[in-house]
Amino acid sequence: MSASDFSHVRAWVFDLDNTLYPPSARLFDQIEVRMTAYVMDALGVSRARADQLRTQYWHDHGTTLAGLMREHDLDPLPYLEDVHDISMDHLEPDSALADRIGDLPGRRIVYTNGCAPYAERVLAARGLSGLFDAVYGVEHADFHPKPDRAAFDRVFGRDGIDTRVGAMFEDEPRNLAVPHALGMRTVHVASAAAPAPHIQYHTDDLTGFLTRLQG
Repeated sequence: MSASDFSHVRAWVFDLDNTLYPPSARLFDQIEVRMTAYVMDALGVSRARADQLRTQYWHDHGTTLAGLMREHDLDPLPYLEDVHDISMDHLEPDSALADRIGDLPGRRIVYTNGCAPYAERVLAARGLSGLFDAVYGVEHADFHPKPDRAAFDRVFGRDGIDTRVGAMFEDEPRNLAVPHALGMRTVHVASAAAPAPHIQYHTDDLTGFLTRLQG
């Protein structure tokens, strides 16, 4: 990767979970526990069955929530509020990452399959508040989740992003397929690479990657 690869980019899109904070914070472990409990209560099933459904819905529908909405007509708002009611104690401010994001030219947004209020709490705990022009959650995609094309169309259309001058940073490989098809630079942020035609770059150090692309 060279800085020239991103010299045209003026729209920077960042996923949230395990992208703008390290997986070692294990926030999603807390969310998964709450999701399982919510599925158990909402559907009246055992813990084992709830875990099975969560996995099945993530695979078939993109997220647990999407499966619950499509197959059980679940109201998404109470679900989102409940499952994201977690502790941020394991997050620490990252001034170096904040500086690198703040130096990016153009528009900077966060787009998560979680909800925007949760994203704002994470950004605050990471010392990243005020750096982004907009923060979008699944509610802004009319509850269509990444990796659905409809989700990206809604969020990018709402924001007015020109994807031809965009870049997407994301820990989940399948969520980069649509951005790549739309002409964006695609960066997989994870400890292990996931080779795929729609993944152009990989990094296990987002701060270092942003430093290098800024020359």
